[in-house]
Amino acid sequence: MAAVSDRPMRFGVIGTGMMGIEHIANVIALDGAEVAAFCDNWEPSLKAAQHELACNGLDPVPCFGDHRELLDAELCDAVVIATPNHLHTDIVLDVAAAGVPQLVEKPLATTLTDCRRIIDGIEALENSAPLVWVGLEYRYMAPVAALIEQAHAGAVGRIAMVTIREHRFPFQPKVRDWNRFNRNTGGTLVEKCCHFFDLMRLIVGCEPDRVMASGAQDVNHLDERYGGETPDILDNAFVIVEFTSGARALLDLCMFAEATRNQEELSVVGDSGKLEALIPDDVLRTGVRERDWIGNVEEQQITSTAPVVGHHHGSSYIELERFRDAVLTSSPAECTLADGLWSVAIGRAAHISIDEGRPVEMNELLTPAELSS
Repeated sequence: MAAVSDRPMRFGVIGTGMMGIEHIANVIALDGAEVAAFCDNWEPSLKAAQHELACNGLDPVPCFGDHRELLDAELCDAVVIATPNHLHTDIVLDVAAAGVPQLVEKPLATTLTDCRRIIDGIEALENSAPLVWVGLEYRYMAPVAALIEQAHAGAVGRIAMVTIREHRFPFQPKVRDWNRFNRNTGGTLVEKCCHFFDLMRLIVGCEPDRVMASGAQDVNHLDERYGGETPDILDNAFVIVEFTSGARALLDLCMFAEATRNQEELSVVGDSGKLEALIPDDVLRTGVRERDWIGNVEEQQITSTAPVVGHHHGSSYIELERFRDAVLTSSPAECTLADGLWSVAIGRAAHISIDEGRPVEMNELLTPAELSS
């Protein structure tokens, strides 16, 4: 193969469902990149992927039913993995063993056992392990990125409290209805909310030591049946996460609250002020104690400049662009395997807390080495 710097960077997409199609659109819009191949064993998804190319005036690309066939074809400089969650582990390990950089959609895996299989397997590779980037794209939503920057710059002083509210629509239908069952997703607080636990860690700047949660399946999917089974995924929860610094974070999740103005509302409160990010209003509010008062704070419009908005307000494009740049410059991933492990571990702790009605210490789930990583 010619050096990537001498030609467009060739991406493969493994899994061409909803997020796979979004990544295809991102690659098409990304300077110096092209879609080289798809992999999926669901024919309607592959047709949708080829249709996305055709809508952009591009020729069809090779399709594979097995990711190993795609890797053996040596068509791709990097791949995006957007398969159902429970299929990630073996694919990630095979891609890493082939020496191909990869962006794997969140969650890294559905269980801590599989997260460790991935991490241990990659660490055991004889040659230098290729880049593995975990798809935690909420970091790159424009108002959220601005909030994180301001918080880290000390705009509100020492951080004491973080609140993340997501009030949204129910889970969308997906291929073969895989996302209706905890055994495939890891549970709602892993599948969906790993994003928010990642943001909490990133904002606070240290690790959590305790999780307390309350949640249930109260409204969604109760009248659905798949193979005679009723879906078992939670549709609402409160999760409190306590950090080693003394800071606390709260997730307020409701997945039958689409009759609302903003889907995500984040706040960071420090000893000298408060930050708020609102999406999709794309607003950042900054209030400073002794300068501002209730109803009178600084407000900025923070809108993504990404050419593809997609389902995540342009953040998936920004993440792919940064992944591309990391590959080209041999830089480390911004969203690491450790980030992937931690975001799954907090979600798992929250599910245990709900199931057993008790606080869960993170040292019950993670080893001393993982706690200090």
